[in-house]
Amino acid sequence: MEQKEQKEEAKAEAQKEQLPGKKSGVIIFKDKQARILLFLRTSDQELYISYIAKMTNTTYVHTCKFLKECEADGITMSERHGKIKVIKLTDKGKKIAELIDSIYNLISDKKRPEQKQAE
Repeated sequence: MEQKEQKEEAKAEAQKEQLPGKKSGVIIFKDKQARILLFLRTSDQELYISYIAKMTNTTYVHTCKFLKECEADGITMSERHGKIKVIKLTDKGKKIAELIDSIYNLISDKKRPEQKQAE
């Protein structure tokens, strides 16, 4: 009887942790998330979560949660250096960041009126 109650409690806890309507393994990239991935792509140094948050103007909690989701989906990987966690993009993450960058470039590549007349 006691094991059944423990299983039910564990199931209830697992349901609390899941966001309503969120499918497992699906991330929708919003502006903050895209900034984080683009920052990871452009930096050559070892990056810590607090530094990433500061440089992308996001909160530590938001950055940490997003990077945890990315790691679960194989977009980022982390390495522990003592108490500090270093974040890197995987090959999959680099491709995604490149695609996001391409999309941003397409959106901002609007020709000015004087350029249209010259052509």
